[in-house]
Amino acid sequence: MSESAVSGNRLAAAGVAWQPPDARRLLQLALAAVWLLDAVLQYQAFMFTKAFGQMLAETASGNPGVIAGPITWNATLVEHNAVALNAIFATIQLAIAIGIAWRPTVKLALAGSIAWSLGVWWFGEGLGGILTGGASPVNGAPGAVLIYALLAVLLWPADRDPAAPYVAGRAVGTAAAKAIWLVFWGSMVFFTLQSANLNSQGLHDMISDMASGEPGWLASAESHAASLVAHHGVGISIILAVAFAVIAVGVFLPRPAAKAVIVLALVVSAFIWVIGEALGEVFTGGGTDPNSGPLLALLALLYWPGLGAAAPGRAAAAAPAAHEPAS
Repeated sequence: MSESAVSGNRLAAAGVAWQPPDARRLLQLALAAVWLLDAVLQYQAFMFTKAFGQMLAETASGNPGVIAGPITWNATLVEHNAVALNAIFATIQLAIAIGIAWRPTVKLALAGSIAWSLGVWWFGEGLGGILTGGASPVNGAPGAVLIYALLAVLLWPADRDPAAPYVAGRAVGTAAAKAIWLVFWGSMVFFTLQSANLNSQGLHDMISDMASGEPGWLASAESHAASLVAHHGVGISIILAVAFAVIAVGVFLPRPAAKAVIVLALVVSAFIWVIGEALGEVFTGGGTDPNSGPLLALLALLYWPGLGAAAPGRAAAAAPAAHEPAS
């Protein structure tokens, strides 16, 4: 007898009908897939060289001494022990991916991902550059790994509010989920309007630099995009800030308008990932993760109206078994 048949018989014996994965579980699996991609990228040959440690050291630039000092220390340690430490780093990310994908370990893996993400946010991303005065959402601020931690919290398998209108509200409650969304996207407005980003050529230079090391088709797209925004950096930054502000308040709007705002968030995420981040530089051989674009899109899907409530069939199916007297 096949394993699936055995599982089906066990469920039937317990009086519980099998239910397909709900929206939250599918989004957990999507997060696991991104972690898996992270692990694959971390196993690249470049990461096992001293250059990886040198790359980490660059994130200390512009940060206060109390933040930069530990980053420099960690980068030096990695530079002198690149093979062993990177093998550990990559394996941790692989373990997180597998742990989230395997239902019995999902809580442990999500908790581990939060701790790991916060550590990498400091030692690997320099807190996303938010203290340097030059952080821009177009190239990843406030830091991709910070979004991993946020997603883990919002996808935690708990039902504080089972009737939440979107997945993000189930674990933390609808009010808390709205506050998280408002603060996160509101911070994007702040970072976009920093003086370093209100420069006529700033956006052009940022996008132009992303073409280096990319395959021809992507390098060409980056170069053309850089040409289009040349001398328009201030105006485009203001437009982006307005878009972020609209997204930030979107979860407080009626459902039809909220859906439109989530679509806007998905479009902006795609723009950031393709144009601002060159698909996370995954084709250069030196990209450690797909950057923030896919994670912003995943975050937006957690707030899609109508995906939140726990499937009623699960609770209804489990209830008879829970109250059935022992034989």
